[in-house]
Amino acid sequence: MSKTAPAAAPRAHSALLYSLIALIMTAWSVNFIVVKITLRHLDAFTLAPFRIVLAGLIVIPLYLLTPRRGRFERRDFKLFAVLGFFGVAVNTGFFTLGLSLTTAGHSAVIVSMAPVLVLLLARASGLERLTAGKLLGMSISIIGIAILEIDRHGHGSFAGDLITLCGSTGFAIYTVLSKKVAGKYDPVAMSTFNSLVAAVLFLPFAVWQGLHLDWAGVGWVGWAGVFYMAGISSVAAYTIYYWALQHMAASRLAAFSYIEPVFVAILGVLILGEALTVRFLVGGALALLGLYLAERGLGEKSIPPEPV
Repeated sequence: MSKTAPAAAPRAHSALLYSLIALIMTAWSVNFIVVKITLRHLDAFTLAPFRIVLAGLIVIPLYLLTPRRGRFERRDFKLFAVLGFFGVAVNTGFFTLGLSLTTAGHSAVIVSMAPVLVLLLARASGLERLTAGKLLGMSISIIGIAILEIDRHGHGSFAGDLITLCGSTGFAIYTVLSKKVAGKYDPVAMSTFNSLVAAVLFLPFAVWQGLHLDWAGVGWVGWAGVFYMAGISSVAAYTIYYWALQHMAASRLAAFSYIEPVFVAILGVLILGEALTVRFLVGGALALLGLYLAERGLGEKSIPPEPV
């Protein structure tokens, strides 16, 4: 009996860890579909501020209930203002607007390119060195995206994809700049302070849109979508992700994000009736292959998947 007890704990922990990782990736993949459905009930300019403000409200009790939570330092106010703007406001706002103009499949592939953007910004900031392998990977990804952009039979919109890319660029800027305070604040504190900044920025827009909104006309499906996006995708999934990051190497955990665009594409076909074309399959595959090659040299510094 005494010999079997120690072996049982690691297996139970491993099962919990991988179950939660699967839950995170499922939540973020389903979020693309939820956003598309919710956009049938709320326009993007209403949905984005509502989601951001609600996420800011949800994260407050989470922060207060967290033991040994990080304390905010006034000297970091300007930096967190920038981080909240790019990491949440720009990222989430442009993601929602972009997805209103393009397909879930296109959006998922574009969003998955965030690590490549982070690599380019890190190189420009002198934090990363571009090797031949990374350049090859980025070149393949660009070719894949180019093929994706001529896939008009899949109903993808160039404007929607470009707006989505702008949102991913916001996340890339956030990722690079957050290195300045990452060692000082725990994940819950980082998420809370960034979410609160974005919530304050978007509060006037949320109030304005709310004053002109037909609340009863939204329906339970629309409101359920808003709460899913704010509570599950923005707060719960990312909090669990950073918990998992404490128990698994970043490079290994980030590898699970390659499943997301595939899962989103399948859900888009089954639930939204999106077209799955040969060009989309080839372009998406090349984009993900290039991303994998570009990330291989990052090792433990692999970039986490972009929260959507």
